[in-house]
Amino acid sequence: MNRDDKIAIVTGANSGVGYETTKGLLKNGFRVVMACRNLEKANSAREQILTEFPSSRLDVMTMDLSDFESIKTFAEAFKEKFSHLDILINNAGILLNKPKKNSAGIEMQFATNHLGHFLLTSLLLELMPDSKHSRIVSLSSVAHKNAEIFFDDIHCEAQTKWDTPYAQSKLACLIFADELQRKLTQSGKKIISVSAHPGGTDSGLFEQMPPFLMLILRYTFAPLFLHSIENAAKPILKATLDKDVVGGDYYGPTGLFEMKGPPGIAKRTKYSQREDVGNQLWKLSEEFIGSNFEVDAP
Repeated sequence: MNRDDKIAIVTGANSGVGYETTKGLLKNGFRVVMACRNLEKANSAREQILTEFPSSRLDVMTMDLSDFESIKTFAEAFKEKFSHLDILINNAGILLNKPKKNSAGIEMQFATNHLGHFLLTSLLLELMPDSKHSRIVSLSSVAHKNAEIFFDDIHCEAQTKWDTPYAQSKLACLIFADELQRKLTQSGKKIISVSAHPGGTDSGLFEQMPPFLMLILRYTFAPLFLHSIENAAKPILKATLDKDVVGGDYYGPTGLFEMKGPPGIAKRTKYSQREDVGNQLWKLSEEFIGSNFEVDAP
């Protein structure tokens, strides 16, 4: 494959923000790999996108982010097909209203939203050209502001709020992006790690909420605070494509409560910026995936 081809991966690209992010990348000349768990839904989404962008190069590859072996298989298949990777959008995410663990016994949201992307990034980083145009974009959420990493209760078994595991996982995504940037900087690499959040949008996550809460949010909260999925993708695309982006930046909507509005620098908690927490989370994540994530010098 021509090294001049711009290659991007978007996890969870078959719907919601990932779907719109994929279209935005295609508009900017990227060849995009849709990394999705459900092959049927992904192929359907691909066909729909190609009706709008018929000359675009759009691939579908299967990967279940809650399954570490599936991630390793995906990474090997990607390396066989592509010589390099310019953009990695760690987008896919789940929100559950009941406790659930993956096959390895790890809390499902932490496994999928954070650990899966941690492992995927570790396996693909070597393919990324050492350039400021190479970017890893990790998706967080405004939910991170009410969270902490429960290192002594990582599966949130002692927590009483139903959304605590989701908030913890999205905080982990933000912390991971920052810690990765620190390691990239220390190693002398020019690759950029940034984070972003979409604000408020009904991209399917409401379907996993308790039914009564879903109805309340959709008919009272949603009209006031949610924006379209197209607008929700703008902070992610800004983090991915803007030439002024600096490693460690965090983007999101800049309107009321960061739920909607033009994309710009987002607010984060002091806890999320603690390097000791970032270092501890990194080591814990390595333990979970069963391998070291080393960021080597160029």
